[in-house]
Amino acid sequence: MTYLSILVETRGRVGLVALNRPRALNALNYALMDELMRALAIFDADDAIGAIVITGSDQAFAAGADIKEMANKSAADMTQNDPISIYGQIRSIRKPVIAAVSGWALGGGCELALSCDMIVASETAQFGLPETTIGVIPGAGGTQRLIRAVGKATAMEMILNDRKINAQTALHSRLVNRVVPVDAYLNEALQLAEQIAARAPLAILAAKRAINHSYESFLGAGLEEERRIFYDLFNTEDQKEGMRAFIEKRKPAWTGR
Repeated sequence: MTYLSILVETRGRVGLVALNRPRALNALNYALMDELMRALAIFDADDAIGAIVITGSDQAFAAGADIKEMANKSAADMTQNDPISIYGQIRSIRKPVIAAVSGWALGGGCELALSCDMIVASETAQFGLPETTIGVIPGAGGTQRLIRAVGKATAMEMILNDRKINAQTALHSRLVNRVVPVDAYLNEALQLAEQIAARAPLAILAAKRAINHSYESFLGAGLEEERRIFYDLFNTEDQKEGMRAFIEKRKPAWTGR
């Protein structure tokens, strides 16, 4: 299959997907997310693949969602088209998915990493959820998954006050599994995936399913509420101003309307 926004390859029993929009720092538009989910589904259905790695570039795992794609949408547009639902498809992948993160993992990029089962980070990784700076909230799981990873206090500061955390803080906060130098993070993630892929396939699938059953017991309802609030904010003047200001590279003038 030919892809435009991702690169796909097989390393033994590991499927590797690299986000590939370098000029946009791998900003996640719908076309990229659609290709990513199709590639994950193909690897998931392949008995020769035991685990999957998602990565970006050394500079950016993904710098966020593509704001230009949604800036002028209304709440009705967002609700009807439901672009966030594609992020949820990663929950249906049965095999372990590891994010190999270097550089920026912001907004939707951070949420994509949080959606994976494990994260291997380079020393330059920076995680953040800056959506409130453009008049919305994280809409693809950020308000729900981050609190489970780092706790309420840190999640509040990251989401309400645009706090970004570096790789070592992410490690201490239990957001990531390990931190390694930039020249080693992808190989480290691939090695972890290879080790998992070498184990009993049915046991690995069952173990992931059991862990996620516990983790997601109350997650589904929270994700639905988060998505509803995210879409509703597209009826506000602040959302339009925030996203226009982001695109125009200026400070937004909030009105609270």
